[in-house]
Amino acid sequence: MESITKKPNKAAFASILTAIAASLCCITPILALVAGTSGIAASFLWMEPFRPYLIGLTVLVLGFAWVQKLRPKTKEEIECACDHNEKPSFWQSTSLLLVITIFSSLVLAFPYYSQNFYSQPNKEIVLVSQSNIVKKTFIVEGMTCLGCEAHVESEVNKLDGIISIKASYENSNTLVSYDKTKVDEITIIKAINSTGYKVVLNENRSNN
Repeated sequence: MESITKKPNKAAFASILTAIAASLCCITPILALVAGTSGIAASFLWMEPFRPYLIGLTVLVLGFAWVQKLRPKTKEEIECACDHNEKPSFWQSTSLLLVITIFSSLVLAFPYYSQNFYSQPNKEIVLVSQSNIVKKTFIVEGMTCLGCEAHVESEVNKLDGIISIKASYENSNTLVSYDKTKVDEITIIKAINSTGYKVVLNENRSNN
């Protein structure tokens, strides 16, 4: 009987693992940033195609846990509980299941707010001669969410001479305007590649 009472929360703990797996491609860059090893940021990009399935599995596991927890107890379970005169511990409680559900939901939604973990340096307003401004579009492979965009933008913005930058995971590119007297294309490419995402080619949009 003990295994029956513990089953709901065992399933709930499994949902934490599936939720983390679903968002691992966006969690890894944050962990890499904290650890100072941004090169491993794209290590789990191969999991991105499986995200919808992992989300579905997480929902199913949590649903099973709640159904098991809220279903009416059988006569046998009631009698067993009375015989042992035991009060359910926190580890088998509805409160813990609620905490796990909230945590798993936050992890699943992580790609939609992960960009808030990246700092964007304050840029001083500097007058730049129009003839020195270069605009380029870099095709970047590996970005899958808003957090990926913020990661690329944060790294490139650390360079001197960057006027503006806009990364897009949907378009798989990064648009950069920069002062060619202070920074060059190779340096920008290296900054993007340092995040773990890769510049596969670049296209000139404008040279003036």
